[in-house]
Amino acid sequence: MIRPLRLCATLLVAVCAVAGCAVTNSGGGGIVVTTDILGDITRAVVGDTAQVTVLMPPNSDPHSFALSAQQAAVLDTADLVVENGLGLEEGLARHVTAAASAGVATLPVGPEIDPLSYRAGAAAGAPDPHFWTDPQRVHRAVEVIRDRVLETVPDIDAAAVRANADRYLTELDQLRNWMAGQFTGIAPERRKLVTNHHVFGYLAARFDFTVVGAVIPGGTSLASPSAADLADLAAAVRAAGVPAIFVDSARPDRLAQALAEQAGVQVRIVGLHSESLTAPGGGAATYLEMMRANTTAMVAGLADA
Repeated sequence: MIRPLRLCATLLVAVCAVAGCAVTNSGGGGIVVTTDILGDITRAVVGDTAQVTVLMPPNSDPHSFALSAQQAAVLDTADLVVENGLGLEEGLARHVTAAASAGVATLPVGPEIDPLSYRAGAAAGAPDPHFWTDPQRVHRAVEVIRDRVLETVPDIDAAAVRANADRYLTELDQLRNWMAGQFTGIAPERRKLVTNHHVFGYLAARFDFTVVGAVIPGGTSLASPSAADLADLAAAVRAAGVPAIFVDSARPDRLAQALAEQAGVQVRIVGLHSESLTAPGGGAATYLEMMRANTTAMVAGLADA
């Protein structure tokens, strides 16, 4: 059964299609955010000044997450849709595109934060969507989200939004400085990263790490490594003397263990929160908590034995 409001919207689209007029969104549905990391950042900015709906639940893989029809429907009435915008949400892209075509305001955050490109692997040259591993770029993302919210969300408390954003920007500056201080304890020759897939390029660029490689060759967790890929990476691990392999804590580390065995060296398998937040109490329920937990785990994994 189609509810009356949805029926009216359907008839409006049909009439406009015949008449050649433009279809625009009536709004009123608040802010819809595709991923939980961006959702947490957006909520920090918006506070209680507007409704924020996050499509992706905790412990999700943004590369494979797909929407139900009911979830997709909330995009139609949003005042603003906030998305990564660099190809991260592969299963959501067509829904966001459809909402934008229907007149819903959208904010692709990634293109606004000076994105990097993948430097190696199957995705080399393509834009890297994992910008949240660099708190300085998240600082810029907060400014972009703040300004777009003030432009598009009706009847917003602008003073409260600006105050929220200023407070969060200060926290991000403190996080960046704390991370830099923590990483000073890692000797330069041990600042080498092997991960389950290419997800920490921004962190490496900001804090002077070298990305040796990834178990899954590419920017998406949907890819699979070949035997040759594993052999090449194992050789690089041996040559670089990598002390740890970092995997997403929400996913099995079987491939990383296989690589460690093939490399023929003793390496730690260390879990990080790389693609999604956790539920409350899971150790990474907010962006700030996630970054502190990851920093602590990286320092422990790369520290001198």
